[in-house]
Amino acid sequence: MAEKKILLGNEAIARGAYEAGVKVSAAYPGTPSTEISESIAKYDEVYAEWSPNEKVAAEVAIGASIAGARSVCCMKHVGVNVASDPLFTAAYAGVNGGMVVVAADDPGMYSSQNEQDSRMVARAAMIPVLEPSDSAEAKEFTKLAFDLSEHYDTPVMIRSTTRLSHSQGIVNLEERVEKELCPYERNTAKYVMMPVNAIKRHILVEARMKKLAEDACNLSVNRTEYRDLSVGFITSGIPYQYVREAMPEASVLKLGLVHPLPRKLIEEFAAKVDRLYIFEELEPVIEEQVKSWGILKAVGKDLFTVQGEYSANMIRERVLGQPCRMDSPVSVPARPPILCPGCPHRSVFSVLNRLKIHAAGDIGCYTLGAVAPLSVVDTTICMGSSISTLHGMEKARGKEYIRDWVAVIGDSTFLHTGINSLMNMAYNQSCGTVVILDNSTTGMTGHQDHAATGKTLKGKVVPAINITQLCRSLGIEHVYEISAFDLEGLAEAFRRETNRDALSVIITKAPCVLLKGVSFPEKCVPVPEKCKKCGACLRPGCPALTKNADGTVAIDETMCNGCGLCAQLCKFDAIETRKAVKA
Repeated sequence: MAEKKILLGNEAIARGAYEAGVKVSAAYPGTPSTEISESIAKYDEVYAEWSPNEKVAAEVAIGASIAGARSVCCMKHVGVNVASDPLFTAAYAGVNGGMVVVAADDPGMYSSQNEQDSRMVARAAMIPVLEPSDSAEAKEFTKLAFDLSEHYDTPVMIRSTTRLSHSQGIVNLEERVEKELCPYERNTAKYVMMPVNAIKRHILVEARMKKLAEDACNLSVNRTEYRDLSVGFITSGIPYQYVREAMPEASVLKLGLVHPLPRKLIEEFAAKVDRLYIFEELEPVIEEQVKSWGILKAVGKDLFTVQGEYSANMIRERVLGQPCRMDSPVSVPARPPILCPGCPHRSVFSVLNRLKIHAAGDIGCYTLGAVAPLSVVDTTICMGSSISTLHGMEKARGKEYIRDWVAVIGDSTFLHTGINSLMNMAYNQSCGTVVILDNSTTGMTGHQDHAATGKTLKGKVVPAINITQLCRSLGIEHVYEISAFDLEGLAEAFRRETNRDALSVIITKAPCVLLKGVSFPEKCVPVPEKCKKCGACLRPGCPALTKNADGTVAIDETMCNGCGLCAQLCKFDAIETRKAVKA
């Protein structure tokens, strides 16, 4: 009897890859995809790595596939953009061992800077897409993806969303099926994508997608559920669950393969139902194709939004006309995201704020430096963009304009794509100050290691990349390290470097306070009788500090991590640091 286990959707995808005999896994952490790779890393039979970015991860998987192994690369939806260069060409080259790309979309933008739909990227790349609806399907669809990859000679995408990735379901665990390496044979016409070869491969790709579309009508993952024929839904992924919850008697065409679409199956279903709805989150990928075939009675985005997550209530309201008010007996106050007590980014931003220096920002916890009371970060575009943005500003308006600007970027993000941007500033003789916020981890996605931490995804201790030496190797003369909690030292460095007629790098160093083993030996304690009620300690917005009714400051000792920032800011010794008492 097979063992049953409750797994996250991400864990189920990892289990599917394991059972399918995957040998190589590569990824860059990004919510909501991160747990896939963390789960895969627990299987000794699989080589798993954190790559410096998604492009590299895709190329590692492509190389492993060409060598004959089954491989997988995992990323969030914006990571697909970074990986798109090799993925588009891999679609032409095809595979040897099966290759699967897992793209985790984020409807609702819970942890992302945009809400793009990875199905559209896959359609442009001519890569087939499977979309599971629960954890059990996540495992089975992943296994199927490898079979389809090898049968049709193509990379295959598994599309997940935040709701699937982070919800749990019962999964049947099965044994791993070891796959022998596919023999490697030199084939430059297939794997060397120079124009003369790519032109021929494009013809094969078009034929492959046509054959897949025909075969999709008979794939078990595309199924019709006929019930009440007065209303029918075409849907896939998590939205299928909402359809079944809101309208259990409705007929459903559940698509597991969402690209290419099974035209004949869709036409047959549409002909049998009186009213037809297409219920898909984000873009009208299915709807546009269905309507292009002349099935004009289909109703989709005219009724359902292109923004955010869907729900069963959306169907109840817009199809059944049932108002769905969810009144809360208690008004819950809004809780915007904030930097943690003891976060070294708060210390750095407090100095930048005091000096009235603007920051071109990047992707990470430190993006929160854009909001009050720190209000330092002015721009955030994508991974690695802060440095290039500062460079563009300098070239547009001159070095005098950026005297009160810096670029801020985290250590992991710097290694992801910031290196290229810094190289560009050095090569094109740009002035400007780049601040690398080195907290020794990939903080925002859950404290994953990277090339500068000295530990791999599998936990192996390896030589760590020295960021300071790396910057100097680019020919940058002015590179400095400083403690993130040295307020006066930071102020002096920022004043000096922003007024320098050269490119400079300041690396602020202090580990993330949430890292295992990191702790400050002291706690900050208020001394009310010395407090002048000036509020200087409150300006950085540490959540451990509040104001008493009489205007003096209180510090929540359960929240305080003892970084000492508030004590440094107090000019009246009204906050002391005392040795923490262990519980």
